[in-house]
Amino acid sequence: MIESRQQVETKPAPAPRVAISKENYSFLQRHLYAASGIVIDASKDYLIDSRLMPIVRVERLQSLDELCQHIRGNTTSLLSRRVVEAMTTNETLFFRDVVAFDALKKHVLPRLLAGRQAGRKLTIWSAAASTGQEAYSVAMMLLELGVDPSEVQILGTDLSEQVLERARKGRYLQLEVNRGLPAAYLLKYFRQAGMEWEIQERVRRMVTFEPLDLRQRIRNHGPFDLVLCRNVLIYFDVETKRAILNNIQHVLRRTGVLVLGCAETMINLHNGFTSESMGGATFYAAK
Repeated sequence: MIESRQQVETKPAPAPRVAISKENYSFLQRHLYAASGIVIDASKDYLIDSRLMPIVRVERLQSLDELCQHIRGNTTSLLSRRVVEAMTTNETLFFRDVVAFDALKKHVLPRLLAGRQAGRKLTIWSAAASTGQEAYSVAMMLLELGVDPSEVQILGTDLSEQVLERARKGRYLQLEVNRGLPAAYLLKYFRQAGMEWEIQERVRRMVTFEPLDLRQRIRNHGPFDLVLCRNVLIYFDVETKRAILNNIQHVLRRTGVLVLGCAETMINLHNGFTSESMGGATFYAAK
């Protein structure tokens, strides 16, 4: 899936398998890359249909081609922003990757807690927070470890303001809490609100959410003891991956830990981190 910047800009787009002209398909690729750094290649063109057709219907347009015409006229419009947000919203769920979260609870978090200076808050960054499940999972895990909420500061960021608004509300459908959230946690940290489950205020207060393009340096936050940047680098080309990792290295404490997705690696990508295996999962520290 990964292509270089030069390929994205100059490589002729293959004939799309969705109902859109080749010219507009190529335009969307360039537009999404410029706006978010994300590469949509032929193996992911189904996302254009599944994520953008709802916008076509809501706007009462005739086709994806007509949607592209509207965006071409103003690439900074609200409609253009909605298109980018629709294409960059990634799947998330509570305690995604049980092995990684088990290692965090048993090895990483206890070590970070023991190593921090007295009176200093434990700082954590969920870099691609989406609708908040990852950040809240870490918050609940810390409460399970007996940590006082006032001693923790968790930041969740995402490119999409729309998903961040959902994260701030902390309300989830039954299907969402069924995916990965232990039943004991649901009863302990949530309350039922109509057809949804709302996370308790004590958990929500541990987390703040802010918009951020990961290609940009994070401001007014950090350094961080723990950075989670999981299952997001796979959507970027090599140049953008390296830029994001440089930004993370800049705000990661010398004693801090970086967590990537289980299918992601630093090999041939960045030499500013060392790896360590704990509890069957791989973690990284800045050199």
